[in-house]
Amino acid sequence: MEPKPDLGSEPSEAPDPTPSGEEGLAGLEEVLGVPPRPAALFLEAFTHPSYAHEQPDPRPAHNQRLEFLGDAVVGLVVAHELWRRFPDLPEGELTRRRIAAVNRTALAAAARRIGLARWLRLGRGHERSGGRGQAGTLSDLFEAVVGALFAAYGLPAAEEFVLRSLGGDLEGDRGSASNDGDPKTELQELLQALGPETPAYELMAVEGPPHAPTFTCAVTWRGRRIGVGQGDSKKAAEQAAAAAALRALSHGSGGAVPPTGDPAGQPGTAG
Repeated sequence: MEPKPDLGSEPSEAPDPTPSGEEGLAGLEEVLGVPPRPAALFLEAFTHPSYAHEQPDPRPAHNQRLEFLGDAVVGLVVAHELWRRFPDLPEGELTRRRIAAVNRTALAAAARRIGLARWLRLGRGHERSGGRGQAGTLSDLFEAVVGALFAAYGLPAAEEFVLRSLGGDLEGDRGSASNDGDPKTELQELLQALGPETPAYELMAVEGPPHAPTFTCAVTWRGRRIGVGQGDSKKAAEQAAAAAALRALSHGSGGAVPPTGDPAGQPGTAG
Protein backbone atom coordinates (compact mmCIF):
# COMPACT_ATOMS: atom_id res chain seq x y z
CA MET A 1 0.00 0.00 0.00
CA GLU A 2 1.52 3.33 -1.08
CA PRO A 3 0.96 6.65 0.67
CA LYS A 4 -1.58 9.02 -0.79
CA PRO A 5 0.36 11.37 -3.08
CA ASP A 6 -1.20 14.65 -1.90
CA LEU A 7 -0.93 15.23 1.84
CA GLY A 8 -1.21 19.00 1.73
CA SER A 9 1.24 20.86 3.92
CA GLU A 10 3.96 19.00 5.78
CA PRO A 11 3.13 18.21 9.45
CA SER A 12 6.01 20.39 10.62
CA GLU A 13 8.20 22.99 8.98
CA ALA A 14 10.85 22.52 11.66
CA PRO A 15 13.86 20.41 10.68
CA ASP A 16 14.08 16.95 12.12
CA PRO A 17 16.25 17.22 15.27
CA THR A 18 17.53 13.65 14.87
CA PRO A 19 20.55 13.19 12.63
CA SER A 20 18.90 10.40 10.64
CA GLY A 21 15.13 10.41 11.05
CA GLU A 22 14.36 7.22 9.13
CA GLU A 23 16.85 5.27 11.23
CA GLY A 24 14.88 6.33 14.30
CA LEU A 25 11.90 4.46 12.86
CA ALA A 26 13.75 1.22 12.04
CA GLY A 27 11.57 -1.85 12.58
CA LEU A 28 8.35 0.14 12.83
CA GLU A 29 6.97 -1.14 9.52
CA GLU A 30 6.53 -4.60 11.04
CA VAL A 31 4.24 -3.13 13.69
CA LEU A 32 2.30 -0.74 11.46
CA GLY A 33 1.87 -3.07 8.50
CA VAL A 34 2.97 -0.26 6.13
CA PRO A 35 6.19 1.76 5.76
CA PRO A 36 6.36 4.74 8.16
CA ARG A 37 6.39 7.33 5.39
CA PRO A 38 6.64 10.22 5.16
CA ALA A 39 9.19 9.88 7.93
CA ALA A 40 8.55 13.41 9.23
CA LEU A 41 4.91 12.59 9.85
CA PHE A 42 5.65 9.43 11.84
CA LEU A 43 8.48 11.06 13.77
CA GLU A 44 5.94 13.68 14.77
CA ALA A 45 3.59 10.91 15.96
CA PHE A 46 6.35 9.52 18.20
CA THR A 47 7.45 12.89 19.60
CA HIS A 48 6.09 13.61 23.07
CA PRO A 49 5.60 17.30 23.98
CA SER A 50 8.24 16.95 26.71
CA TYR A 51 10.84 16.05 24.08
CA ALA A 52 9.89 18.92 21.77
CA HIS A 53 10.02 21.44 24.61
CA GLU A 54 13.59 20.45 25.49
CA GLN A 55 14.88 21.08 21.96
CA PRO A 56 16.37 24.39 20.80
CA ASP A 57 14.47 26.55 18.33
CA PRO A 58 13.11 25.75 15.87
CA ARG A 59 11.53 22.99 17.94
CA PRO A 60 10.15 19.85 16.29
CA ALA A 61 6.41 19.30 16.14
CA HIS A 62 5.00 17.06 18.86
CA ASN A 63 2.20 14.56 18.58
CA GLN A 64 -0.81 16.33 20.11
CA ARG A 65 -2.35 17.34 16.78
CA LEU A 66 -2.06 13.79 15.45
CA GLU A 67 -3.47 12.52 18.75
CA PHE A 68 -6.52 14.73 18.17
CA LEU A 69 -7.00 13.23 14.70
CA GLY A 70 -6.36 9.67 15.83
CA ASP A 71 -8.85 9.93 18.69
CA ALA A 72 -11.64 10.53 16.16
CA VAL A 73 -10.42 7.75 13.86
CA VAL A 74 -10.17 5.16 16.66
CA GLY A 75 -13.70 6.01 17.81
CA LEU A 76 -15.09 5.67 14.29
CA VAL A 77 -13.32 2.37 13.60
CA VAL A 78 -14.42 0.78 16.87
CA ALA A 79 -18.01 2.05 16.59
CA HIS A 80 -18.32 0.64 13.07
CA GLU A 81 -16.81 -2.70 14.04
CA LEU A 82 -19.12 -3.10 17.04
CA TRP A 83 -22.13 -2.13 14.91
CA ARG A 84 -21.09 -4.75 12.35
CA ARG A 85 -20.33 -7.56 14.81
CA PHE A 86 -23.32 -7.17 17.11
CA PRO A 87 -26.44 -6.38 15.05
CA ASP A 88 -28.80 -7.21 17.94
CA LEU A 89 -27.27 -5.03 20.66
CA PRO A 90 -29.07 -1.80 21.63
CA GLU A 91 -27.40 1.55 21.31
CA GLY A 92 -26.63 1.79 25.03
CA GLU A 93 -24.69 -1.47 25.13
CA LEU A 94 -22.83 -0.62 21.92
CA THR A 95 -21.83 2.69 23.51
CA ARG A 96 -20.62 0.96 26.67
CA ARG A 97 -18.48 -1.43 24.68
CA ARG A 98 -17.04 1.34 22.57
CA ILE A 99 -16.08 3.37 25.63
CA ALA A 100 -14.50 0.31 27.26
CA ALA A 101 -12.51 -0.48 24.12
CA VAL A 102 -11.16 3.03 23.51
CA ASN A 103 -10.58 4.38 27.01
CA ARG A 104 -7.09 5.31 28.20
CA THR A 105 -6.44 1.98 29.93
CA ALA A 106 -7.42 -0.10 26.90
CA LEU A 107 -5.40 1.96 24.42
CA ALA A 108 -2.36 1.99 26.71
CA ALA A 109 -2.57 -1.79 27.02
CA ALA A 110 -2.70 -2.10 23.22
CA ALA A 111 0.34 0.18 22.89
CA ARG A 112 2.23 -2.01 25.38
CA ARG A 113 1.30 -5.24 23.59
CA ILE A 114 2.73 -4.06 20.28
CA GLY A 115 5.71 -2.22 21.81
CA LEU A 116 5.05 1.30 20.51
CA ALA A 117 7.07 2.90 23.32
CA ARG A 118 10.26 1.58 21.69
CA TRP A 119 10.13 4.46 19.18
CA LEU A 120 8.77 7.14 21.53
CA ARG A 121 10.89 10.29 21.93
CA LEU A 122 10.52 11.60 25.48
CA GLY A 123 12.01 14.51 27.36
CA ARG A 124 14.67 13.66 29.93
CA GLY A 125 12.56 14.70 32.90
CA HIS A 126 9.51 12.75 31.75
CA GLU A 127 11.71 9.73 31.05
CA ARG A 128 13.20 9.83 34.55
CA SER A 129 9.74 10.02 36.11
CA GLY A 130 8.62 6.84 34.36
CA GLY A 131 6.64 8.55 31.62
CA ARG A 132 7.44 5.88 29.04
CA GLY A 133 5.22 3.44 30.89
CA GLN A 134 2.41 5.80 31.91
CA ALA A 135 -1.06 4.99 30.62
CA GLY A 136 -1.75 8.55 29.52
CA THR A 137 1.48 8.78 27.54
CA LEU A 138 0.90 5.42 25.86
CA SER A 139 -2.76 5.99 25.00
CA ASP A 140 -1.91 9.38 23.51
CA LEU A 141 0.87 7.74 21.50
CA PHE A 142 -1.49 5.07 20.17
CA GLU A 143 -3.94 7.72 18.97
CA ALA A 144 -1.17 9.79 17.39
CA VAL A 145 0.09 6.77 15.44
CA VAL A 146 -3.43 6.07 14.20
CA GLY A 147 -3.70 9.71 13.17
CA ALA A 148 -0.46 9.44 11.18
CA LEU A 149 -1.64 6.25 9.48
CA PHE A 150 -4.90 7.92 8.51
CA ALA A 151 -3.14 11.03 7.19
CA ALA A 152 -0.60 9.03 5.16
CA TYR A 153 -2.59 6.03 3.95
CA GLY A 154 -6.26 6.69 4.57
CA LEU A 155 -8.89 4.88 6.59
CA PRO A 156 -8.21 1.24 5.46
CA ALA A 157 -4.67 1.20 6.88
CA ALA A 158 -5.72 2.94 10.09
CA GLU A 159 -8.67 0.55 10.51
CA GLU A 160 -6.51 -2.53 10.00
CA PHE A 161 -4.01 -1.31 12.59
CA VAL A 162 -6.66 -0.43 15.19
CA LEU A 163 -8.56 -3.70 14.91
CA ARG A 164 -5.39 -5.79 14.92
CA SER A 165 -3.97 -3.93 17.91
CA LEU A 166 -7.12 -4.02 20.04
CA GLY A 167 -7.70 -7.69 19.23
CA GLY A 168 -9.81 -9.43 21.88
CA ASP A 169 -10.89 -6.14 23.48
CA LEU A 170 -13.78 -6.13 20.99
CA GLU A 171 -14.75 -9.76 21.47
CA GLY A 172 -17.83 -10.87 23.39
CA ASP A 173 -18.53 -9.13 26.70
CA ARG A 174 -14.91 -8.36 27.53
CA GLY A 175 -15.19 -4.75 26.47
CA SER A 176 -18.31 -4.04 28.51
CA ALA A 177 -16.82 -5.68 31.60
CA SER A 178 -13.55 -3.78 31.74
CA ASN A 179 -14.71 -1.36 34.46
CA ASP A 180 -17.00 -3.66 36.44
CA GLY A 181 -15.11 -2.89 39.66
CA ASP A 182 -15.66 0.86 39.33
CA PRO A 183 -19.12 1.80 38.03
CA LYS A 184 -18.53 5.52 38.74
CA THR A 185 -15.55 5.61 36.41
CA GLU A 186 -17.36 3.65 33.73
CA LEU A 187 -20.41 5.91 33.93
CA GLN A 188 -18.30 9.04 33.73
CA GLU A 189 -16.43 7.77 30.67
CA LEU A 190 -19.70 6.82 29.02
CA LEU A 191 -21.36 10.18 29.64
CA GLN A 192 -18.27 12.11 28.59
CA ALA A 193 -18.66 10.50 25.18
CA LEU A 194 -22.11 12.09 24.97
CA GLY A 195 -21.24 15.58 26.19
CA PRO A 196 -18.99 17.67 28.44
CA GLU A 197 -21.23 17.54 31.52
CA THR A 198 -20.16 15.27 34.39
CA PRO A 199 -22.53 13.24 36.59
CA ALA A 200 -23.31 14.61 40.06
CA TYR A 201 -24.01 12.53 43.17
CA GLU A 202 -26.43 13.53 45.95
CA LEU A 203 -26.89 11.98 49.37
CA MET A 204 -30.65 11.47 49.70
CA ALA A 205 -31.00 9.70 53.05
CA VAL A 206 -29.19 7.97 55.91
CA GLU A 207 -31.34 5.39 57.66
CA GLY A 208 -30.95 2.67 60.24
CA PRO A 209 -29.09 2.49 63.57
CA PRO A 210 -25.86 4.46 64.02
CA HIS A 211 -23.76 1.30 64.12
CA ALA A 212 -25.19 -0.01 60.81
CA PRO A 213 -26.50 2.89 58.70
CA THR A 214 -27.83 2.57 55.16
CA PHE A 215 -26.96 5.39 52.76
CA THR A 216 -29.09 6.24 49.73
CA CYS A 217 -27.54 8.27 46.91
CA ALA A 218 -28.78 9.45 43.53
CA VAL A 219 -26.77 10.31 40.43
CA THR A 220 -27.97 13.06 38.11
CA TRP A 221 -26.82 14.22 34.71
CA ARG A 222 -28.07 17.22 32.80
CA GLY A 223 -30.59 17.82 35.56
CA ARG A 224 -32.11 14.33 35.39
CA ARG A 225 -31.87 11.60 37.96
CA ILE A 226 -30.49 8.58 36.14
CA GLY A 227 -29.81 6.15 39.00
CA VAL A 228 -30.38 5.52 42.71
CA GLY A 229 -28.43 3.15 44.93
CA GLN A 230 -27.89 2.12 48.54
CA GLY A 231 -24.87 1.00 50.52
CA ASP A 232 -23.30 0.83 53.94
CA SER A 233 -21.29 3.98 53.19
CA LYS A 234 -21.75 7.08 51.09
CA LYS A 235 -19.10 5.85 48.67
CA ALA A 236 -20.76 2.46 48.30
CA ALA A 237 -24.13 4.09 47.70
CA GLU A 238 -22.66 6.29 44.97
CA GLN A 239 -21.16 3.25 43.27
CA ALA A 240 -24.53 1.49 43.49
CA ALA A 241 -26.27 4.51 41.95
CA ALA A 242 -23.76 4.55 39.09
CA ALA A 243 -24.26 0.82 38.54
CA ALA A 244 -28.03 1.35 38.40
CA ALA A 245 -27.60 4.07 35.78
CA LEU A 246 -25.35 1.80 33.71
CA ARG A 247 -27.86 -1.05 33.90
CA ALA A 248 -30.66 1.21 32.72
CA LEU A 249 -28.59 2.37 29.80
CA SER A 250 -27.32 -1.07 28.81
CA HIS A 251 -30.87 -2.42 28.84
CA GLY A 252 -31.85 0.18 26.29
CA SER A 253 -33.82 2.46 28.59
CA GLY A 254 -33.53 5.50 26.36
CA GLY A 255 -35.36 7.69 28.85
CA ALA A 256 -32.70 7.11 31.51
CA VAL A 257 -30.18 9.32 29.72
CA PRO A 258 -31.39 12.45 27.94
CA PRO A 259 -30.46 12.82 24.28
CA THR A 260 -27.45 14.99 23.50
CA GLY A 261 -29.59 17.94 22.51
CA ASP A 262 -31.85 17.94 25.59
CA PRO A 263 -31.52 20.99 27.79
CA ALA A 264 -30.39 20.56 31.34
CA GLY A 265 -32.34 21.98 34.17
CA GLN A 266 -35.01 19.40 34.93
CA PRO A 267 -34.15 18.68 38.57
CA GLY A 268 -36.08 16.01 40.31
CA THR A 269 -37.16 14.16 37.19
CA ALA A 270 -37.30 10.50 38.03
CA GLY A 271 -35.11 8.09 36.11
